[in-house]
Amino acid sequence: MRNIDSQYDCVVMGAGPAGSTVATLVAEAGFSTLLVERESMPRPHVGESLMPETYWQFERLGVLDKLKASVFAKKVGVQFVNNTGKESAPFLFRTHDDRESSETWHVDRAQFDKMLFDNAATKGASCWDKTRVLEAKFTTTDAGGSRAKGVLLQHAGNPAQEVSARVVVDATGQQALVANRLGLRRENPSLRKAAIWRHYRGAHRDESGGGVKTVIMHTAEKQSWFWYIPQADDTVSVGVVGDRDYLLKDRGTPDDTFDEELGKCPTLSCWLHNSEAVGDFKVAKEFSYTTDKSAGDGWVLVGDAWGFIDPVYSSGVYFALKSGVLAADCIIDGLNNNDVSADTLGRWIPDFTRQTSLIRKLVHAFYSGEFRVGKFIQEYPQHQSELVDLLIGRVFDGREGKIFDDLEPWLEAKLSKA
Repeated sequence: MRNIDSQYDCVVMGAGPAGSTVATLVAEAGFSTLLVERESMPRPHVGESLMPETYWQFERLGVLDKLKASVFAKKVGVQFVNNTGKESAPFLFRTHDDRESSETWHVDRAQFDKMLFDNAATKGASCWDKTRVLEAKFTTTDAGGSRAKGVLLQHAGNPAQEVSARVVVDATGQQALVANRLGLRRENPSLRKAAIWRHYRGAHRDESGGGVKTVIMHTAEKQSWFWYIPQADDTVSVGVVGDRDYLLKDRGTPDDTFDEELGKCPTLSCWLHNSEAVGDFKVAKEFSYTTDKSAGDGWVLVGDAWGFIDPVYSSGVYFALKSGVLAADCIIDGLNNNDVSADTLGRWIPDFTRQTSLIRKLVHAFYSGEFRVGKFIQEYPQHQSELVDLLIGRVFDGREGKIFDDLEPWLEAKLSKA
């Protein structure tokens, strides 16, 4: 195996979907690229359900055939179950758009992320796992600002090594190495959530639409919700999400808390009856946040390092991939023109931030406690198409979110009566 060189055009920190995407495309464009991951690949990760619009990023990365040949469960739609146990009609994506791109997958993230990591290596990136970034290195410019100049790495306990780079990409997920160092991260105080989850085998499985659906279920008191994501090998990922203090403060063990919340969700209790638990419970704190600045001279943030949006609509992997593609195009342009300024590297960010805000609005609607998907569509059928578009992930077409002109007043009226 080759050693890590002392200089690259681009160094990418973090080999999740965003980092591997950037590394793949920049290396494919002919620039020397280093992709480093602190953990050993493959590594487990939460976030198994994809949005259909990931199709176009997979096509760009050249991995569509691998996904089609994989054992990953095909995702054909989304369904919601309210706090009374009433199930909405499923949103089957093919009935909205019959193209192949309207269906996607529920993935095993360990295998999925490893596939993208290996794809980056195939396209020419130097890919190293078990490699920690000890520090992102900056230098002071003549104008008194700062410019990224490289990283200090340590591979598998070996002596630290300094690597210089024309561009440094922070794809370190919620660790957000550069954003935290520069004090750029801003948490959303109303979306400080936590999740408790694990897998089950032999649980309820509905493949009536030609595949499986992501199901979102409210508990009776609407203080938490469950995800239900069927996967391959007759397994299903099940997790409960609620305010951090509600789930984790003055409660028992994660097992006890999960069981208590499960008792408030009769539909899920029925679906898990006679199933077998696989593995132990895992706990994560999921704080939604944004960053004040997402690019600077010689550096750019992508994926969850750019910002984290609550996972209720499965947007995480899609936005990681999309941000990776957009950032890579700006990096390639900057390297070609010897201009890796903040303006060039961050050219994609304003539109990306504006369009992803539509999903943030939909998240806030969900957490209002009064968003009944079926009821809203019954009263405003003219918005069904746009709602399905949002669930598919079609937000990067310049749309203005007309649905919220009616949804937000509708919710305010519901809340005033509650």
